[in-house]
Amino acid sequence: MATLTALTAVSLAGAGFAQVTPERLVAAGSEEEAANWLMVHRTYDSNRFSPLNEINASNAADLSLAFAVPIGGLEPSGFGAGYMEATPLVDNGFMYVSDPWGSPYKIDVTSGTKGQILWVCDTGIEKDPTAGVLLANRGLALHGDNVITALNDGRVVACNTETGEVAWDVQAATEPGEGFTSAPLAVGDKILVGQSYGDWATRGWLAALDAATGEEVWRFFTVPEPGQPGSETWLCEESGNPDCWKTGGAALWVTGSYDPETNTTYWGTGNPVPMFDPEFRPGDNLYSNSTIALDADTGELKWHFQYTPGDYMDYDEVGIQLLMDVTVDGEERKVLSHFGRNGIFYTLDRNSGAYIQSAQYVTELNWTEGIDPKTGMPVEYDPSKSLQTYAAGVISRGSDPIDHCPHITGGVNYYPTAYNPETGIAYGAGQEGCSEIATQEMAAEDVMPGVIFLGGTYAGSSEQTGSITAMDVTTSEQVAKQNMPYPNHSGVLVTPEVVYSGSLDGTMGAYDATTLEPLWSVNVGTSFRAPPMTYAVDGKQYVAILGGPVGGNANGHEELESMQQSNMLWVFAVN
Repeated sequence: MATLTALTAVSLAGAGFAQVTPERLVAAGSEEEAANWLMVHRTYDSNRFSPLNEINASNAADLSLAFAVPIGGLEPSGFGAGYMEATPLVDNGFMYVSDPWGSPYKIDVTSGTKGQILWVCDTGIEKDPTAGVLLANRGLALHGDNVITALNDGRVVACNTETGEVAWDVQAATEPGEGFTSAPLAVGDKILVGQSYGDWATRGWLAALDAATGEEVWRFFTVPEPGQPGSETWLCEESGNPDCWKTGGAALWVTGSYDPETNTTYWGTGNPVPMFDPEFRPGDNLYSNSTIALDADTGELKWHFQYTPGDYMDYDEVGIQLLMDVTVDGEERKVLSHFGRNGIFYTLDRNSGAYIQSAQYVTELNWTEGIDPKTGMPVEYDPSKSLQTYAAGVISRGSDPIDHCPHITGGVNYYPTAYNPETGIAYGAGQEGCSEIATQEMAAEDVMPGVIFLGGTYAGSSEQTGSITAMDVTTSEQVAKQNMPYPNHSGVLVTPEVVYSGSLDGTMGAYDATTLEPLWSVNVGTSFRAPPMTYAVDGKQYVAILGGPVGGNANGHEELESMQQSNMLWVFAVN
């Protein structure tokens, strides 16, 4: 049941309402949709680029608060309340946001001076502080008359965009520990959802649901079962645990991309599990740490590219899959670029998965001596070995800890990246620093699906700071870098002249898209782990971002501990 404000549903029904059809989603980057933000990364290519340029390099310094709206999701009282990590969606002056529990909110932002909550969809989620899962929700999808949310309890729920009433509710994840944190992706008549809780000793998968009913159409498992292609890379018998693939991880917890021309969807996958004990699951562990390209109608695998085979450094590659058409070495190429969590910026052929080029983008990187220019594999990689030894050293049962760079969180982790098609520059915001990791052996009989399964320990081994890096996709050369005092967990938005990002200490900033020099900033006191977005109403441009609830002692920055719980929507404009 939807919760309504004092304004009646009747008076608001149909106000500015237009169905979000598959045709509109394909055209989300068109001039007709320039004022809107219809899907989590704005367009199917995940570029997070908006052509809106009323706010530009010459006037960004004049940005100020237009309005703010408190958002729920802090209950139960005293609980950590998770993270606000969602991207707001906007359709013709109506905004849709989710709180950490995945509850959708509809907000009227047409006035430009106030956000009026029209309804909150009651998904019926049990707000259990003892569930033991990471409480986060990274956004919603719009399709037809519905806004769709994927919940950490494994359900996918569609709420009517006019009334906020539940249209359908399906239990898509059925195994212990499974659930969702990423935003669904609406493609044609389907809703794509990725199982997010790989580290909880589960097996990753991507499913397509019928957009009208929620009924499952297909499912692709990112850890193949014995006998399926890729299963030969799980040498479970060698480990003494023949079922190691069943808890193999490779989760999908960041929304993928889609190419309508080839009907292909591209998703990044997480680390193999346990993350710090490769002896538990020897082999390359496909399709972990990979980009996978699937037929959107059938779920059939078209190709994959694995970045760090047999990973033991927690280098998930779930991050954004940027799709673009660029000139490389004088040849027009359809490419996929990706800021690897392992500190390397990759460019692949998006039709075949063939490696094109790469370059380091983090300041410190020691886990590999380099990337093979022909294969794209780390130069230390040996396909004949069941356990890899990368340059920073190998962790094994009984060995000493190792230091490796970048930090286990990256580099760029789930934080959204962006690409400016007008300049050919891609932007990634993330973390600078290193980690110390060690193995702690765990018996197979003690592994419990639904309980986090690290297989070791980790800690920061240097000061953790942040940065925004600009990379030329044509050459893979770094063209600009802005260092920051705190790790960046917000990600970026790019417009023709400005890059936007938030900080853990509550600072929202705008940066010159060419130089990354600061243009404007303001501290509003709510920690930013969500990415900014932009939209327009009656020709006026706004920039919005969700903040909260807490900063915490983030990577040794004790000054963030005093930040208080508060979930807020912040909206800025130039007056």
